[in-house]
Amino acid sequence: MNITHIGGPTTLLELDGVRLLVDPTFDAPGRRYSFGWGTSSRKTAGPALAVADLGRIDAVLLTHDQHADNLDDAGRALLSTVPRVITTPAGARRLGASGLRPWESTKVGDVEITATPSRHGPAWAVPIVGPTTGFALRASSETVWISGDTVVFPGVLKVADRFDVDIAVLHLGKVQFGRTGRPGSP
Repeated sequence: MNITHIGGPTTLLELDGVRLLVDPTFDAPGRRYSFGWGTSSRKTAGPALAVADLGRIDAVLLTHDQHADNLDDAGRALLSTVPRVITTPAGARRLGASGLRPWESTKVGDVEITATPSRHGPAWAVPIVGPTTGFALRASSETVWISGDTVVFPGVLKVADRFDVDIAVLHLGKVQFGRTGRPGSP
């Protein structure tokens, strides 16, 4: 298995000959992305690998499509060049992709992909910020869990009940919302 961190949430995973790209973000640094309600984030670093240098991609795993810090303009353009995109059911409707609800599974090559619970914040915020998903990837040799953008809540804790995770890829970002009084700048 190989894991290449490209930047932000963007990661290339190679398991049992299957190449999976998580949350493609390839825009140049400096770009500001609006999330509505007076909130935004600014991209501070560019990708460690250019789209042209990715090689073959068998599928994109997209934790959510509604925020540009997980799917920016360059990443969105990339989607039409890959054979399969797997995301939330809501994202699948918008993108013409494959959608999985939590605990539903599909396969890409010999890798079983299971959607896992994920949530940006409190349950009441989901209608505002939209749904997210994580992914558990089971290959012949190990299980990899991709957290997606999530807080700790009972759903995410159930991942450990269902999978013996060998490797965890955690989305640990620093999106800051100045209007909420959280540390950092807007």
